Amino acid sequence: MKKLALALSLIVAVFGAANPSSAADDVIRFGVAAEPYPPFSVKDASGTWQGWEIDLMNAVCKEMKAKCEIVDIAWDGIIPALLAKKFDVIWSSMSITDKRKEVIDFTDKYYYSPNVLVGAKADTRQFDVTKPETFKGIAVAAQSASLQATYMQDKFNGIAEVKIYPTLDDEIADIQAGRVDLMAAAGIQIQDFLKKPEGQAYEIKVTLPHEKMFGYGDGGGLRKEDSALRDRLNAALKAVRASGEYDTITKRYFDFNIYGD
Repeated sequence: MKKLALALSLIVAVFGAANPSSAADDVIRFGVAAEPYPPFSVKDASGTWQGWEIDLMNAVCKEMKAKCEIVDIAWDGIIPALLAKKFDVIWSSMSITDKRKEVIDFTDKYYYSPNVLVGAKADTRQFDVTKPETFKGIAVAAQSASLQATYMQDKFNGIAEVKIYPTLDDEIADIQAGRVDLMAAAGIQIQDFLKKPEGQAYEIKVTLPHEKMFGYGDGGGLRKEDSALRDRLNAALKAVRASGEYDTITKRYFDFNIYGD
């Protein structure tokens, strides 16, 4: 019996000594959509992630004194991957909505973007979301699993042809090829394309009304049981904004306020 007790005490000692070191390795895995989403998250030529959201992630992790790791994941499978514990927090411009909050939890918002429809400057047709007939026969591109796609399908089903694409880049390719008349996107994200030489022929045609389905801004998505991590992230976000680091990061990419009210 004493030998058994001694053996158990040795096991506890060995594993007990290992636990503090593993706990000290405070690693938080951030799930980022694999598709490029400039200027928020995109890989450079060396395969290193960069962009506004990546810089914010690094600032938040520095504030928490935690190590950050990025896990690439396809956008349309990002919530199932979170729930399957393939990473700890979605950090990929996800809008905070009531529907998504039924499944996952969120941090406080870290930016807000209006939703828009973009078309060719040469197209002089007038589009008005309060007049669905103005979209009759129009082909509109939208990204899969996006709020813009849901909005267009709900509002203009049977009127406009809503074409779904895996990525924003695919939407852009088809509007340039003339296969769609309009493309739906988040207003901040599409600015990157509109400022480029290839985007000069396009403009925002419609700013979509801010309906409840569009949510409360964009933030980090977490499993509901991870309230402690949510609170740590919220505290870090608040500190990064209060210190001015948030504004410093934002000025690298934008010349306007992206936080909203």
